[in-house]
This record gives sequence, C-alpha cells and structure tokens, in this order.
Amino acid sequence: MRGIIIVSLLILQSLVVSSSQTEPDFNFFYWVNYWPGAICDSQKGCCPPTKGNTASDFIIHGLWPQFNNGTWPAFCDQTNLFDISKISDLVCQMEKKWTEWGVWACPINETNLWEHEWNKHGTCVQSIFDQHSYFRTNLKFKHKVHLLNILIQKGIKPNDGFYSLDEIKNAIKCAIGFAPGIECNEDVKGNKQLFQIYICLDNYAKEFVECPYVPDKSCASKIKFPSLPERDSLNESLSVMSSVSTT
Repeated sequence: MRGIIIVSLLILQSLVVSSSQTEPDFNFFYWVNYWPGAICDSQKGCCPPTKGNTASDFIIHGLWPQFNNGTWPAFCDQTNLFDISKISDLVCQMEKKWTEWGVWACPINETNLWEHEWNKHGTCVQSIFDQHSYFRTNLKFKHKVHLLNILIQKGIKPNDGFYSLDEIKNAIKCAIGFAPGIECNEDVKGNKQLFQIYICLDNYAKEFVECPYVPDKSCASKIKFPSLPERDSLNESLSVMSSVSTT
C-alpha cells in the first residue's frame, strides 16, 4: 500500500510540474550558422581573427524564435540584459564556436554579438531558457551538427566552386532529416555565394523540424562556396570597411 501511495504522489508531482511550465508563445527556432569566407569574399572584406576560431568552419550566428507567419519577437525584456558573468564557464568554447561578427568584419569586437543575440532573441525565450542555458543550447547543437563535414562528405567544398542550391540543401537534409534554409550574399564580382545556413528546431529547441518557411530568395540556383583566406593573406589585404550589422 505504501508503495502505491509513493507512486501516486510521484505521478501527481510530475503532473503539477508539467502543468506549471509555460508554453512558448512562438512556433519554432532558427538555429543559424554563417560561413566566414563569405564575409571575406565580399565588397566589405574582412579582418584576421586575433584569437578564437581561426580554422575553416561554420560559426554560430544565433538561435532565433520565430512565428509561423514570418514574423518574430525581439528585445522582449530590457530588465535582463546580457551579463557575461552568467556564462563565464562557456566563454572558452564560445570563442572557438561562436566568434563575433567583428572578428571577421572590422572593427573587431569580440563580445558584441553575444550581447546582441541575448538582448534581441534570448530575452524572448525566457519561458524555457536563462542566459546560460540559451548559450549552452547553441553550443550543444554546434557539437552535434558539423555542417562543414556534412558538405565535404558530399563533395561540396569551400574551394570557390559553384554548387547547386538543391545539392547543398539535400546534403544537410540527409544528415539531419530536414532541409535547411540558405542565405546568400554576393562576392566582389557579384556572384551569389553561400553565407548562412538556417536549421529549424521545435519551440523548445529539442529536435530538428521541417522549416515552415526558409530565406532562400537571396540565392541563385547555383551558388559559390567561397574559400577561407589564409591568415597571412588576410593580414596583407585588409580592407577599410564599416561593421557588418547583425540580424
């Protein structure tokens, strides 16, 4: 009898906890990664990283809540702004996997992107994340999804070659089960090139899901996968440019 009572209490407790959780008021997430070579091979040019991620790899841009109607919440809570002390144990990983736009675009600013991403997007998902868990979740998916390896295994390499948009999307779909969105920018000659990859997650950021809509309109049917210049060549050819605005 005592065992039955304990089990009943545990079930009741789980029901109370689950009922008290706040349902996210948005529909899904974009988890977005950018290719730094597409910043370098543009009219704006780029600056060489001084630390952090200097290897060829996609880099986290952010985790963005979205509505199914094509809009999104932003800057939802000005009372809980970014505080780097809350993620101090993650900074070393973030310097490698989530380096600032400013590391690749001048002038260099290594923490502004993290601040921007939390203040704009993270403050709108506090029903499921605090600052630490928001950034940790981004890193978790970065360790889980190796975008560059996925593409290289399908013969899609950052060698300034041109690949079909469908070829790129299908390579990622084979790996995670769902097609991503692809955003392009233009190189110095006006060619469309691979810039950002949008992967969709459910509204708890637990699982991959089908994207309700994707930002593919900026791309051509065939796009360039720009190479990433060597550090020495970057030092020799720094461009004078304005900062890249974050999304």
